[in-house]
Amino acid sequence: MNEHIARQLREAAQAHQPDRARMLARVQRGAAGPAVRHRARSGLRSWPRIALAGIAAVGALATGGLAVAGIAPWTPQPPDTATTAPADPSPTVTPTPSAPPSAPPAPATAAPPAVTPTAPRPTPSASSRAQNGPLWSEGSIDPHSTVYWAQSNLTLRTGQPLTSLTVELRVAQTGDVRDTGNWRTLPVDDFTVTVQESGGALVYRWVLKPGRTVPAGQHEFAAQYNHATGVRAAANDGYRVDAVSAGGSASVSGGFPPGR
Repeated sequence: MNEHIARQLREAAQAHQPDRARMLARVQRGAAGPAVRHRARSGLRSWPRIALAGIAAVGALATGGLAVAGIAPWTPQPPDTATTAPADPSPTVTPTPSAPPSAPPAPATAAPPAVTPTAPRPTPSASSRAQNGPLWSEGSIDPHSTVYWAQSNLTLRTGQPLTSLTVELRVAQTGDVRDTGNWRTLPVDDFTVTVQESGGALVYRWVLKPGRTVPAGQHEFAAQYNHATGVRAAANDGYRVDAVSAGGSASVSGGFPPGR
């Protein structure tokens, strides 16, 4: 009877397949807290001694199997997981450098205004201008002259005050030349003025009175006269200026080209 039970116990022990997952879970629960004591059933007390001895042997074998299982190295099998292809990552978008802003169009350049051709301004002849010391002079026919009347202009500049000044303007007698007046930019009371015919010309003369002074600067003298109808030629007209300043005496002379 004992050998039969022992053989059955050995065969049961050999056929026993321990549930490793449950054993491992029990071990983990045991490590996490105190072991729970199970209350023994009262029915075990009435079993025969042989049954108790068999149960003890089975328990010993089971305990030995657990001990062997605990000692033997055990490698947990990874859970079977379905192999799934990883989701395609979002494509990396590489920013494309934008083209540099185009240069603003060049502002339209306004065409220069059309220049209306004008008649060339006559250039005074060399004889109409003169310079000597502090004196500079230029003679011309006034542009407002007509076919019946004319005016001869004399511009005089001086770089120094003048203590003596005589201005003489000669209008050649080209036909019916008669005096109609004269003027100057300097005070009337500072000069003695005479107009007379002499040597085939109408002569205008301005003489600075003694004790008077002509200041430095630009001054104008003009002679007015009638003449025969038509464009009068002034090629034989002329002027002369004699002056005295702190730097000494100086004289200038010239002619009268057509007015400008």
